[in-house]
Order: sequence, then structure tokens, then C-alpha cells
Amino acid sequence: MAAASEINPIITKLTPLADVLAMMDAQLRPVTPRALDTAAAMGRVLAADAAAAARPGAALALIDGWALSADATLDAGGYAPAPLLNPPQRVEAGQFLPTGADSVAPLDAVKVSDGRAEALAPVTPGHGVLWAGGDCDPTVPLRRTGERLRGVDIAALVSAGVMRVNVREPHVTVAGRRGDAIIGAAARLISSDIERRGGTVRLDDTERGLGTALGSGVTDAVIAIGGTGGGRNDVSVSTLVREGQLTVHGIALTPGETAALGFVGKCPVLLLPGRLDAALAVWLTIGRRLLQRLAGSNIAKDHEPAERLTLSRKVVSTVGLAEVVPMRRLVDASDKVEPLASKYLPFSALVRADGWILVPADSEGYSAGAQVSVSPWP
Repeated sequence: MAAASEINPIITKLTPLADVLAMMDAQLRPVTPRALDTAAAMGRVLAADAAAAARPGAALALIDGWALSADATLDAGGYAPAPLLNPPQRVEAGQFLPTGADSVAPLDAVKVSDGRAEALAPVTPGHGVLWAGGDCDPTVPLRRTGERLRGVDIAALVSAGVMRVNVREPHVTVAGRRGDAIIGAAARLISSDIERRGGTVRLDDTERGLGTALGSGVTDAVIAIGGTGGGRNDVSVSTLVREGQLTVHGIALTPGETAALGFVGKCPVLLLPGRLDAALAVWLTIGRRLLQRLAGSNIAKDHEPAERLTLSRKVVSTVGLAEVVPMRRLVDASDKVEPLASKYLPFSALVRADGWILVPADSEGYSAGAQVSVSPWP
């Protein structure tokens, strides 16, 4: 049993979610950048613009066909072929265009017979051509600082010859109690989301305790799950007070009211409640923002793609509390969703939901027929 002095402090007030986010924005700084192989940088946030040399260096053919000047084909038609005084050169896709050519006519648009060539159809200038610098302009970055690298970005950068990029890759320790199935499941879920969103994770589910994780000194952030309430074995907050600085205990977010935030030195520590629904809600609304700040991402652009869908029935929420509400898409009306739970989100609601919405603290909810932004689950 924990000593009385180790029991978590009692929550006397709830800090608005907006204030917590503003506090993190003001206090958190991006981690030190490092160079990484582009092929291994999936999900990482760029610490410097990714630019490539001009590509291609000269105009080249995008299709197999005849390289020619488009002006010579202006009067061509199926019943009135246009003679080509300068015989066109046959080129293949990827081959550089010869001097004087500004287009590539399809193979069946030119007839070559007995040393004579005729255009059977007009060709527009630039048809079938990739101009010099058309793939990459060295003055325009392919991706900019603060943007997260997607799969298509990796493929395009490697194809353009950009083999190394500078990124910010936060190292995060996720701590949970061994032997607690719910906390373990939450820890693995959050760890996978961190890795998908560009961080690296050390999952600490040993019995060494939160104090040991906080004192490791080899991490950019600590996410600890469980022990934030007022129970006799809930000592995570008091441990943070002893080891560092407690900034917030009690957040106006449901589920997740008992969450806490603080620092050990400059390392941010986010304490999540031990319930799966509460841990998930706090991670989605606060944890991801913490990770974004450490990664130096562009907050305005770095978000999960949300769908604008219509509520089939109303959502009732308490003014003063931001609320995470799971949503299920209706089978017979794919553009409509229904809320599945409120306050406490049972496992059955989590697995049936297709996504979630955040009801802001100043709202009483939404009426049936209102449009809401539904974000996907991790």
C-alpha cells in the first residue's frame, strides 16, 4: 500500500483543454534534427525543405511516338494528310527529344512510306513531352519544413534522387504497469500511433515504476498510463511532483478528467488515466499535439483526414467539458453517423465506431441533421 504522502493530490479544478494545448504550444520545443535515409523516413516530419536538382535536364518523351514540330501538323486530317518536310524521329518514352521537336505524336498519327512522312492528325505543342525541370524545379521544394512525409512523398523523393532528408524524430517512452491487461493494451495502441506518426518508442512495462522511467534521461517525452486518480494505489501524479514539476492535474475533457501534465527538466510528461477510453481520448486530443510540437510539424496541416458527415440523432454534451464521442457510420446511409456512447465509452462502442468527434467545451452538443467532422480511430 502506498504511503499517505505518496497518494495523488486531490483535483480541485479542471483546466480547459484549450488552455492545456496553448500551454504546450508555448513551452514545448522541437527536438534536435537528424539526417535519415529517405526510404526509412515514413511518417517523419521534415526539419528542412526537401529539394531536388532540376529533373529532367532537357525535354524528354513521355510516350512512344514521333518527335516533331507541332506547327507542321496544323492542317493534318485523316482525309488530307499534311506532308512533313523534315522527317520525324521515332522516340521511345524516356528518350530526350531531338533539336527542333516540341511534341511527340502517337505512332498512328504519322505515316511513313518510301522515305516520305505525313501527319494524319494535328498535334498540340507539348503533347507527349516532359519539359526540362518538369519533374523537379530546384527553386521549389518537393516538401517543406514541418510537413510529414507520406508514402507517395518517399517514392517521389527517392525517384528524384533525394536519398537523405533532415527530420525530427521524437524518442518517446511509454510506461504502463505489467500485468494490467487494459493498461498494456492502451500502451501498445498509443505506441503504434506514435511510430505511425513519426516518433520512436521505448515501451516500458516493467515493474520498476514511473520514477525510474522519469529518471532515465534518454527520452524526449514520457507517456505514462494509469495511477492518475484518487485511489490508494494511484501515485503517478505524486511521483511526478517528487521527480519534477506538475503543471496540470485535472483536464476539462471527458473521458479523461484525471489526466495530468508536467515536466522533468525539459522533458514533458503526460499522465493518462488507466481506463482504455480515457487514455485514448487524452492521447488523441493532447498526446498527439505534444508529439507534433516535439516533431516541429505544421499544426495547421498535420491532422488526420476528417469526413464531414451528418448526425442521424443529436449529441448532448456538458458545457465546460470538451468531449470525445465515438461515431458509427449508418449502413443504409453512408453519409450519416450516429453517436454510440458518452462520458464512459465501453469496449463495444470503441470497436463498433468508425471514428470520433470532439465536442468543444463551449457547446451543448449537436442537433440531429448537423454536420460534424469525423476523424478515424488510430
